[in-house]
Amino acid sequence: MNRLHGFCVAAAGALLCLNGAAARASDKISITITNDGTDDVIVTVRDMNTTPHSKLLSRARISGFASIPLFVTADASGKGHVAWSASTADPAIHKCGRKDKRGLDNFASVHVYAKSECPAP
Repeated sequence: MNRLHGFCVAAAGALLCLNGAAARASDKISITITNDGTDDVIVTVRDMNTTPHSKLLSRARISGFASIPLFVTADASGKGHVAWSASTADPAIHKCGRKDKRGLDNFASVHVYAKSECPAP
């Protein structure tokens, strides 16, 4: 009987550890990156809740009004934080945009655009 009790305690402890690991592994939230305009844009998106900041998209082309779903790391409060930069895909237009978006909830939509003058190289 004592052995059975010891086995049950050990099994329960293992299940609790696995449950904790599963909770940590699901610290991701789903967001959507959406092109706000008619022109295609080239977009880079970084997850600012990781160290170092990981690139989620690197110079990805997004067609006009199209979207790309992504998973980002949640902070301690369950919110996402991304920084994005974009430029027009058409070099004849050559516009840029960038923004830092904090406090993103699950299923948030982040609108990207390239409507401003680009900084000098």
